[in-house]
Amino acid sequence: MDRAIVHMDLDTFFVSCERLTNSKLEGIPLIIGGGDRGVVASCSYEARVFGVRAAMPMKMALRLCPQAKVIKGDMELYSKLSNTVTQVIEEKAPVMEKASIDEHYLDISGIDRFHGSYKWTSELAASVTKETGLPISFALSVNKTVSKIATGEGKPKGNLQISENMVRPFLNPLSIRKIPMVGEVTFTLLSRIGIRNIETLSEMPAEVLQQMIGKNGAELWRKANGIDLSPVEPYRERKSLSTDQTFHEDTTDIIFLKSILAGMVEKLAFKLRSEQWLTSTVVVSIKYSNFDTETKQCKVPYTSADHTLVRVVKELFDRLYQRRMTLRKVGIQFGGLVRGTYQINIFEDTQEMMALYQAMDKMKKRFGFDAVARGAGIFLKSK
Repeated sequence: MDRAIVHMDLDTFFVSCERLTNSKLEGIPLIIGGGDRGVVASCSYEARVFGVRAAMPMKMALRLCPQAKVIKGDMELYSKLSNTVTQVIEEKAPVMEKASIDEHYLDISGIDRFHGSYKWTSELAASVTKETGLPISFALSVNKTVSKIATGEGKPKGNLQISENMVRPFLNPLSIRKIPMVGEVTFTLLSRIGIRNIETLSEMPAEVLQQMIGKNGAELWRKANGIDLSPVEPYRERKSLSTDQTFHEDTTDIIFLKSILAGMVEKLAFKLRSEQWLTSTVVVSIKYSNFDTETKQCKVPYTSADHTLVRVVKELFDRLYQRRMTLRKVGIQFGGLVRGTYQINIFEDTQEMMALYQAMDKMKKRFGFDAVARGAGIFLKSK
């Protein structure tokens, strides 16, 4: 094969991390999540037998599997172990992309001139498990889309290799849900016209698909046909995200200042979620009209949620702004970043809160950031 792209995925990552620290959790139904109105962040294969799935409401999960043990989860532990896995892979792989806290892509094109690509990847996976104690699955194929789908299909029994001539036979019988970019709305829309497997989708004219679902239609058609030219992006860990606002006129208007801060948080938090980051350190800075600058920071549980971060930022601002001089500038920085998503982080949030964030983010991505905003940040939006 011209390209050799590997997708590596840590099996039931949160569950595996918890079992590393407590062997009594082995072999029992285990759910990572929290709160009666919260959602499942992850679950063991023993719980999946009963129908439990990630992002399912906790109440429903416990009705399906009442004997399951529920653990709130420890993002600091997960982040630490994820970084260790990344280091093991990074030391051996020629090109590596860390796609999330538990997923990596590798471009090992040409490595078969010296080693068999599949054998090399198997040895790397064995090294990860040996050095971390964590199980990991992989698939090897010609691009990122096929290798990612194949990883899921191979779990938990074994690892797959899909050569170029096997891509279409492999993809064709699978549900269109297996394509990473197909969400519930797209699946429902396509199902209504009888498109439920990838083969049917691949035979649909690309221009018709684009008319139906918008600009992503052509990309979806390509993926259904096993075409994905996206490169494996070399891994670069981001340390922080920040933004600041300099005012046209210096001000002491507290309501205005807090509204500006709320809008800034909303923009940064949306960027966190879009890039799949969680923050653990919040920094607020202010610059007075005489150019004196002061900052305060605090640690928070890993999050990317507006409502949590707005509250923390306003509390820091209240502690920081004591001199009552006019301000010319305010700034916010989110540091201590780790890979993760809103769903796997907010263990205490409700299903309704998750749905709200997902709906807002979808509208922002489709129509632009200002398509929907919190009332608290309206001053920033108006600017």
